[in-house]
Amino acid sequence: MAAAEVIRPQVIPDHGPLISTTPLGPEPKQHNVRAVLNYYKDPEDGSPPAPFYVGRPLTEQSQSRPTVSVDVDVTDITGRESKYTLDSHGFQLVKHESREKRFLDEDEIKGIYYPETEQLLKDVTGATRVFIFDHTIRREKDPNLPESAFRGPVRNVHIDQSYSASVERVRYHLPEEAEELLQKRFQIINVWRPIKTILKDPLAVADAHSVEESDLVGTALIYPHRKGETYAVRPNSAHRWYFKFAQRPDEVTLIKCYDSATAPGIARRIPHSAFVDPSQEDQYPRESIEVRTLVFYDN
Repeated sequence: MAAAEVIRPQVIPDHGPLISTTPLGPEPKQHNVRAVLNYYKDPEDGSPPAPFYVGRPLTEQSQSRPTVSVDVDVTDITGRESKYTLDSHGFQLVKHESREKRFLDEDEIKGIYYPETEQLLKDVTGATRVFIFDHTIRREKDPNLPESAFRGPVRNVHIDQSYSASVERVRYHLPEEAEELLQKRFQIINVWRPIKTILKDPLAVADAHSVEESDLVGTALIYPHRKGETYAVRPNSAHRWYFKFAQRPDEVTLIKCYDSATAPGIARRIPHSAFVDPSQEDQYPRESIEVRTLVFYDN
């Protein structure tokens, strides 16, 4: 795997990103937060969590899946970003400035931002191929934009893909190549970027090695024509949580949702969640884009 940060700035012609480790301005002081995270409330009777139906309003579904609120310490990684990598912890913060700034036009996102994101992941991970299968934008309501453009932060601890669903993602999106691709290492990595500096509703990520397999609960994800699965997460006081305070648009969080590698010490998946920082509740609403990708290697 490549080092946590690229040593020299690199400009990729036409559609590529600019990657740099040089700070673009003064870093904010470390800002640790005592916050509340919402975990899965286990009924302890063996029954599975209620399915999540894609396309159904979130307010209807959240009522059928009880949660338990837990006070946790969320550590700001400011000044120590290079300590946390995809393989060591399951997440990584990368300096990367995109030419796309508005994130309002689907054609621009797919034509400009998707190729940038593919190259970014190749540069950081050493992967030989990246396949983007969707993206989500979260922002406040705007009367000039369609209702479908608005999705608020998710404040439940979760992992986007279960182990089995990750394998099925490859089969679903790349059916003719899937069996060959599955013989080698692959990952699902979410690329999470602020559209403007994040103060309200920041993103918390957990150290993969602090989360036991027994903490994960498979949850059905029902699409109109197929079935997937995510992980809900049971509370555990051993979980270690992190975030980047005042994260800027040129600071991208890579979130490992799945890794087929099983070697000791390699982080395979991490829970994540938006959370409330009480000191920033009066700030402007969060705007962010999350791109979900399949990442493939030659070995």
